[in-house]
Amino acid sequence: MELNILEESKTKLVFKLKGETHTFCNLLKTELQKIDGIVIATYRVDHPLVGVPQFLLETKGLEPRKALKDALKSIKKKAEEFQKEAKAL
Repeated sequence: MELNILEESKTKLVFKLKGETHTFCNLLKTELQKIDGIVIATYRVDHPLVGVPQFLLETKGLEPRKALKDALKSIKKKAEEFQKEAKAL
């Protein structure tokens, strides 16, 4: 995964996630939308086969980078819990 920031301000972050598909992007979008202070968390892929997902993240009263880090931490925690439960089977 390669994250390239295209635009950044106090309330907005636009970035591309090279090497990712809808699977991870939908998960990230969902986790971002759970965070208080998120106004918009969405992404688009210009071409279904060769497009690179581009995220738009807008916040109110929250730094966009912090929101992104919090969402990624949550995803990591859930993945670790899933792995632990899968090993127990």
